[in-house]
Amino acid sequence: MMKGLLLLSGGIDSPVAAYMMKQLDVDLSAVHFSIEPITDNNPELKCRRISEKLGIKKLHVINVAKEYQEIATKCTHKHYFVLTKRLMYKIAEKIAKKEKCDFLVTGENLAQVSSQTLENLVVINKVVKIPVLRPLLGFDKNEIIKIAERIGTFEISKGPEVCDLLGPKHPSTRVDEEIILEEEKNLDLNINI
Repeated sequence: MMKGLLLLSGGIDSPVAAYMMKQLDVDLSAVHFSIEPITDNNPELKCRRISEKLGIKKLHVINVAKEYQEIATKCTHKHYFVLTKRLMYKIAEKIAKKEKCDFLVTGENLAQVSSQTLENLVVINKVVKIPVLRPLLGFDKNEIIKIAERIGTFEISKGPEVCDLLGPKHPSTRVDEEIILEEEKNLDLNINI
């Protein structure tokens, strides 16, 4: 059986991605990136309920509030979402190696938000060597919501998205990898897993 590590946000998309991978008989564990105390613990509680609902036995919760604040203050703000996503991928890859996972799984779908443009996904992907599966890549939001309602995760997931509290009003949609690599030199991000 193949093993995957799901990046679980507490939003609508990632639980649907988990459900789709479980239909393929993938053994999933999950990681949630908390930004407490910037937010409350509601996103983590949602992730715990979703994990239980979908039969995900292991949920890692990693607090990245300090690192997100550092990215928000030390880097060009319009690159915030790409930089935070690359950080999440790096951490997830470390967890996946420890868990002997074959790949990462995300709820990303093409062009739904700024970090999910094709150009930005390419730059984000380059930060890891492990494959990243995106079962929802070609879905639109209405399709995803219908599946979430059918599988019983929509009611748990609905509500305000809080992961973008430190993000810019006008994020970059087409980043250049060289610029992102330069931005990352401004950071001292060392999370032990």
